[in-house]
Amino acid sequence: MSPIRRVSMVSTGTVRIRPEHVESTGAPLMWWLNTSRRWTAPLPINVYVIEHEHGLVLFDTGQDRRSVTEGDYFPSGAAGHVFRRLAEFEIAPEETLGSGLASLGYDIADVHTAILSHLHQDHIGGLPELAHARIIVSAREFTELDRPFAAMRGLLQRHIDLPGLRWQFVTPAPAQDDSIAPFAAAHDLFEDGSLLLVPTPGHTPGSLSLILRTPGMPLMLFVGDLTYDVERLATERVPGVGRRRQLIQSTRAINELVRRHPGALVLAAHDPAASGFLATTAETKAGA
Repeated sequence: MSPIRRVSMVSTGTVRIRPEHVESTGAPLMWWLNTSRRWTAPLPINVYVIEHEHGLVLFDTGQDRRSVTEGDYFPSGAAGHVFRRLAEFEIAPEETLGSGLASLGYDIADVHTAILSHLHQDHIGGLPELAHARIIVSAREFTELDRPFAAMRGLLQRHIDLPGLRWQFVTPAPAQDDSIAPFAAAHDLFEDGSLLLVPTPGHTPGSLSLILRTPGMPLMLFVGDLTYDVERLATERVPGVGRRRQLIQSTRAINELVRRHPGALVLAAHDPAASGFLATTAETKAGA
């Protein structure tokens, strides 16, 4: 019997970002960040919800509503300027992580594990609600908090390293598994082969993606901010935030995995089409 019973999604509000953020023009980040006059249409802030036999697993935790209700949520000074130029959020009262889970028939207490693809603030917003859960992030990503100017790189330590959280820092290990090639390293979340974390650096140095494989569902790839939609991913048009060479390498690895698994779903953190993909192919019990 499959350990995966259901896959669904909630959104913790919407975000508008710069077009150069979604797709690199080749210009340096600080140039377009300070000169761009345009915003994208509102994009969802997706949290993926996986019902596993051991409990709920989240891939990312969304944006904290306090970021739009509390004036001191973001830093001041130069880092504050970066955040103001980078994104504009809209989050309704009912768009918290807990409310979103309730709309699916779950309780926040049902969450067993929360995976953070990376530590930018629109992925860690649910942490204050998850003191009871196991919080997983790559060991490489967490070391970024100790480097100078972390806030300038989008890492808000006071909203991440909260008292009482149960952190687990993972480093994907060599894997003898041809079914996930070209990835040669993975971390098996429950040691049952159903949920595998693989390294996809580029957007941040320690970004992780999640491979879900279970009978009755297509292979699913949860890729965080490696891309903003599957069309850009397929044509290697990478985002403007991160290291371009690594973004392209990770993009090519995901595309090769998709090529080896026809019908695979790629689910990004801000892709408006993701809810439709799930509604038509995966919002069912595995094996149904």
